[in-house]
Amino acid sequence: MSERPIRLLLIDDHAMLRQGLCLALNLQPDMEVVGEAGSGGAGAEQAARLQPDVILLDLNMPDMDGIEVYQRLQRLAPRSRVLILSGIHADARVYATVEAGVDGYIVKDASTTELVTAIRAVAAGDAYFHPMITRALTNYLRGPAQPAALDARLTTRELTVLQLIATSATNRDIAGQLHVSEETVRTHVKSILRKLNQPTRTQAVLEGVRLGLISVE
Repeated sequence: MSERPIRLLLIDDHAMLRQGLCLALNLQPDMEVVGEAGSGGAGAEQAARLQPDVILLDLNMPDMDGIEVYQRLQRLAPRSRVLILSGIHADARVYATVEAGVDGYIVKDASTTELVTAIRAVAAGDAYFHPMITRALTNYLRGPAQPAALDARLTTRELTVLQLIATSATNRDIAGQLHVSEETVRTHVKSILRKLNQPTRTQAVLEGVRLGLISVE
């Protein structure tokens, strides 16, 4: 674990929620809340000034759409990782957010332990999507069965890794379960993304479900 704490910025229009998150996250030995904002515009300004490691962003902001806030954050703090923390988990906006390229998505009724796990994963460069979000996305995309033409192109080990990614397991988690190195897992993930022609882990999971290669039930 790095000696420098993970620097966090909270962007949510509910002051009480921000206060609770500040208290809970500042108790973690490897985390520090360095800023908070109640609107998308103010959050973007703070992100540009603070350049935090991870930004927790609510989708429902009073002044602009959450995706618009995310796109502004990408321009102003390109090295900051963005974790959506929202009560929305069965909406077309969830899919639009993932398509926009956010680094993670966790629901507000998740436990503090789950949130801390998500923050650490995103800060380490992994993606983290709560299982409820993955299920909502696959239900949203579910349609007529697609030919699994790509099945033969994924090796048995790659299919196993893809299935584990669908559980929100990090590269370290997967390496431990498969008794291989994290570098080996990263190699498998890169190969999966290339073969499925998907830019992110989550989109690879969605494509895997759509093709019938894996299940998230």
